[in-house]
Amino acid sequence: MTKGKKLTVYMIDGTEYGPRFSEIGNWVGKAVYSPRTSINKILSREEFDNPGIYCLKGDPTDDAYDERIYIGEAENIRTRIKQHLADTNKDFKELIFFISKDELLTKTQIRYLESRLVQEAKEAKTAEIDNSTSPSRPTLHEADISDMEYYLEQVKLILPVMGFKFLISSTLKTSKDNEINSLERGAKREIWQIKTPSLIGKMMESDQGYVVLKGSEAKKELSKSCTETYRKLRRKLLETKILLESGSKLIFAEDAIFNSPSAASNMILGRNSNGYTEWLNSEGKTLKEKQQFLNDE
Repeated sequence: MTKGKKLTVYMIDGTEYGPRFSEIGNWVGKAVYSPRTSINKILSREEFDNPGIYCLKGDPTDDAYDERIYIGEAENIRTRIKQHLADTNKDFKELIFFISKDELLTKTQIRYLESRLVQEAKEAKTAEIDNSTSPSRPTLHEADISDMEYYLEQVKLILPVMGFKFLISSTLKTSKDNEINSLERGAKREIWQIKTPSLIGKMMESDQGYVVLKGSEAKKELSKSCTETYRKLRRKLLETKILLESGSKLIFAEDAIFNSPSAASNMILGRNSNGYTEWLNSEGKTLKEKQQFLNDE
């Protein structure tokens, strides 16, 4: 869906860390990003007069997460941002908001986008979400829903480019179109396994990362040698209920995405490990051996 799309980022003040805006090809939307320290420099820009959705990013209260996100909507972005700047309880470091260049976003449409964005953020289980409740989704005509879902897809493309990672999911969503649908896993991807006398863990490689499969087992306690990074990761998996207690073990309740095979094996074994040698395929080959074989072909 993203193939062939051209994303353009403009530095508003010409500095690498300053405010900037972004557009995608012929998309009617537009994104404006700014560090909090620079907002007053650009608050007079006409983009702030528009209705839209916005995200505030700050430091998480739980260091298992990398960012804390608040998602909102406003009929006038400037007015709402000024309110947040004056609110001592809303401690944020960065802002991004999305508007329509044709100024045709209605109140109902931006409420729909806000509701969907909060939903996706909570389902991603990646960041600490500051919204205490999920806004109700307003009723839209079918054509409007299609337009807003397309708008949301473009938002999801821009957010990571601007440094907002909260929609990059910690789990793999399954659907009838998912390439690793549970009924077709064996046929689609090679299964890797860690097996000890007390537990079994299974993993697949995907375009999104290394995926520990739902139902995999993990050691309940982490060894003293485990680094603080992995202790935070384990706590996050437990807090988001990706990992659930099951007797003397932990069970993966969802397909969980990791950025390395070692992170995946560490969470299974409860200790520092080398995932390239711990994960074995059906032939007993390690991930390292398989990759060396492919490189030699």
